[in-house]
Amino acid sequence: MARIYNFSSGPAVLPLPVLEKAQAELLEYPGSGMSILEMSHRSKTYDAIIKAAEANIRQLMGIPDSYAVLFLPGGASQQFAMVPLNLLPAGGFADYVHTGAWAGKAIKEAEVVGRVKVVWDGRGDNYMRTPRPAELKFNPGSAYVHLCSNETIGGVRFPEFPKTNSPLVADMSSDIMSRVIDVSNFGLIYAGLQKNLGPAGSALVIIRRDLAEKTPESGNLFFRYATHMKEPSLYNTPNTFAIYILKLVSEWLAAEGGLAAMEARNQTKASLLYQALDTSPFWRPCARKDSRSLMNITWRLENEELEARFVQQAKAAGLDGLKGHRSVGGLRASLYNAFPLEGVRKLVEFMQDFEQKNG
Repeated sequence: MARIYNFSSGPAVLPLPVLEKAQAELLEYPGSGMSILEMSHRSKTYDAIIKAAEANIRQLMGIPDSYAVLFLPGGASQQFAMVPLNLLPAGGFADYVHTGAWAGKAIKEAEVVGRVKVVWDGRGDNYMRTPRPAELKFNPGSAYVHLCSNETIGGVRFPEFPKTNSPLVADMSSDIMSRVIDVSNFGLIYAGLQKNLGPAGSALVIIRRDLAEKTPESGNLFFRYATHMKEPSLYNTPNTFAIYILKLVSEWLAAEGGLAAMEARNQTKASLLYQALDTSPFWRPCARKDSRSLMNITWRLENEELEARFVQQAKAAGLDGLKGHRSVGGLRASLYNAFPLEGVRKLVEFMQDFEQKNG
């Protein structure tokens, strides 16, 4: 087996022990006589799997009982629409913080539902930083405040989260479970699974129960959080395999020491790469230092031809997924929880060799 180092932003690297266990259990989930892919979502065996996934997440993140944990289809992009459909009342408005491409998509979806007030827009800095606390002036009476905790494309994050009077809603697709947070500071957290949690196509939603119960009854049943809360993530046939993988990932996280250990490990990995980028003018980091992501590290070279050469030669060296997003170009290394420290060391060694030959 020749596994490479996968720096892709998503779908992204999964822990090798998780893949190995899924492989071993694929033909027959223990005691069931069938594959997890064939199993009824109403069976006792699967009921134990989905309940274990929820219990693991609650323990890892310290989620209070006053919050529901939901596994929903459609990834984060569906949540861009579900959030305002559930939380933005007729005649009301919501505050949004615009930090880049994904926050921008969330804003567009919310504008279809109702009024949006953009309280900060990073366009002037080319979305290469997040706002300082003093720059955020939230509007009294907003239904909620929405932000993206980590922008995958630009490589910026909120080092700390703002204090708000309205419920704080966060898209945490890129850094969910990568650091310790206080869930009680948020009204709603959502994340696509495909970066830190599992396969693409599903989302994890953590919502305060009282917010879900305020959902207008005029909307479609399927797009109400209250519907999925009432029949815990089983109103429809869920993505059973994705939730099974999420269960395995959560077990791996616990075995590795939990989120505090992950945060320390992620700091180490990111610091190693940022140090390499900062020590030579050959490399041109994109994000401002006080806003740098630990998950998605972005940089440029002198020209696109040199960047293309870097990507091509890196791939040949077993370092894949380093091409930046198609909308901005450049280079990007995604260092999610499952990405090994040894892979970062290999990348830094390759960068040193590349600079020596091309600098």
